[in-house]
Amino acid sequence: MRIGHGYDAHRFGPGDHVVLGGVSIPHHQGLIAHSDGDVLIHALCDALLGAAGLGDIGRHFPDSDPAFKGIDSRILLRKVMEELQQRGFRPVNIDATVIAQQPRLEAYIEIMQTHLAADLGIEASLVNIKATTTEKMGFTGRGEGIAAHAVVLIHA
Repeated sequence: MRIGHGYDAHRFGPGDHVVLGGVSIPHHQGLIAHSDGDVLIHALCDALLGAAGLGDIGRHFPDSDPAFKGIDSRILLRKVMEELQQRGFRPVNIDATVIAQQPRLEAYIEIMQTHLAADLGIEASLVNIKATTTEKMGFTGRGEGIAAHAVVLIHA
């Protein structure tokens, strides 16, 4: 068994939605990013790669590579899973937290879990996603962006 932790954050910018856990969520702003800005999936990719000793998302999918411009982060997650599977690893469970003052996420958590479980090849009950605010403190509390933490357990 191996454990990994991942973190990601993106600033708000122009747009009319954010993507979290592969779900498009209406919002009066978007996220500034080279890809679709899905901080939840980016944190999860980092956690998976870290648990397997394979570095981080930037090493595998650099923002200097135009091939990843605007890419759906679920594609990146599937590629990370291919890397893990080639090395004999499989996820045991996921626990993640999205930190955002806005938008409200409770209505989207279950579909996020379903998407991530499908991409990871595990039961949705093994993917736990929480959403929290920072009570208006810090960059997320001031509405400047969104962050996410993910912890994973993998097994060989």
